[in-house]
Parts: sequence; structure tokens; C-alpha cells
Amino acid sequence: MEKRLTSWYSPSLAKEMPLAVYGHYGFALLMIPTASADYLEYERFQLIDAISPFINAGKVKVYSINSINNESWLNNNVDPHYKAMRHRQFNDYVFNEVVPFVRNDSSWETPIISSGASFGALHSANLFLKRPDLLNGCIAMSGVYDLTEYTKGYFDDDVYFNSPIHYMPNLSDHQILAQIRKSGHIHLVTGSGDHEDPEANRRFAGVLYGKNIWYELDIWGSEWRHDWPTWRAILPHYLGSRF
Repeated sequence: MEKRLTSWYSPSLAKEMPLAVYGHYGFALLMIPTASADYLEYERFQLIDAISPFINAGKVKVYSINSINNESWLNNNVDPHYKAMRHRQFNDYVFNEVVPFVRNDSSWETPIISSGASFGALHSANLFLKRPDLLNGCIAMSGVYDLTEYTKGYFDDDVYFNSPIHYMPNLSDHQILAQIRKSGHIHLVTGSGDHEDPEANRRFAGVLYGKNIWYELDIWGSEWRHDWPTWRAILPHYLGSRF
């Protein structure tokens, strides 16, 4: 498997941001880490190994980025307004820096599917739903889609517009809705075991249904916990059967 590490100083975040690339060809899978983890997390926990047959076959090329959750919603030492601002800057980093990097590294026609587990699932869904002109779908694993789960009671416009369970029911922009609807790749997948929240996924699926948006809701059994064995099973299953 080809692996390449790179980084650049991000104008959006005012810091160096590393990125790992796995593979040589295929559609782009943009991986957003869980919680407070980094761009090598999916490799350390063998998720990259689990999907390596698809990488080696040239079906998918993985771009794994850093999170800044420790500087935003998981940072308990700063004002909530700063957390919200940092989250907005993270979105800008993805849209204005990572997406062009992926396009230039592959082609401008290459589909980009966002994916992540846990907090990364919320990010992956939110990034796609905010900019379906740039991203082409998401595989969201074991997520909740209510950002207030992480904001400790804080709520402002930045929280609202990054919390899909809040803004999607009110989304009325016909162009954005049309772009979302044509995706064909909104996959909400979760287990039912310890620390999973299948009801959160059902609620969010209901919101998408109400907006006439195609989605796939897939709730696995109680033996599937909120943990790496679940995600190492989910992602290769979806790469193999849906793409």
C-alpha cells in the first residue's frame, strides 16, 4: 500500500496541519478522526488495514486529516464562543484547503466521500450536508447528529448551523437540497451495543426522510459496541457493497 505523509501551514487554522494519504487511485475517502484523535488514528487502530484490499485494488484513496476538537468543543478552558469560532475555522480548512488538495492530488472529477466514527461521524455528515457541491456523500459510523451533545449547553448560530439535527429541518435552499438529493451516498450506520445511540440515528434519518433526501439507515445488533471492532467491520462492508 502506498502511504504518504504531508502537511502545510493552514491559513484557516493558523497552524501546521498534517495529513496522511493511503493508496494510488480510486474515489477519495476523506477520514475525520474521532473525538480528540489525530490523522494517524485510523491507521493505529487497524482500520486502514481493514480496508487495505480496496486501497491496494485502486478502488479508494484515503485522505486522513487531523481533528481540532481539543481546541474547540472538547476544550474546557476557553469561552464557548471561541470553541464555535474554531469549529467554523475547521470547516473552512476542509472546504478551502483539504478539498483543493485532494482534487489536485487526484482529479477534479474524483468523488469525495467523507467518513468518520463517533464525533468524526457528526463532522463527516455535517461537512457533506453543508457543501454538497464539494463533497459527494458520507459514511457516518456510530454518530449522533446533534452538536449540543458536545457543547455543554452552549447554543448560538455557529452551533445551530453545524448541528444537522437542528438546521436540516429548516433547510429550504432548493439548490443545496437538490445537490444533497443526487448524492446516493448518505450512509448512517451504528451498532446497538454499549455506548451506541441507534435512536439518534433514527431521529436524524427521520429528518432526512422529511426533506425527501435518500439515505441508508443501517442499525447493527447489540453485539456491536461503540468501539474499533465495530468500525473495522462497518467500513470494509460498505466499501465492498455500496461503492
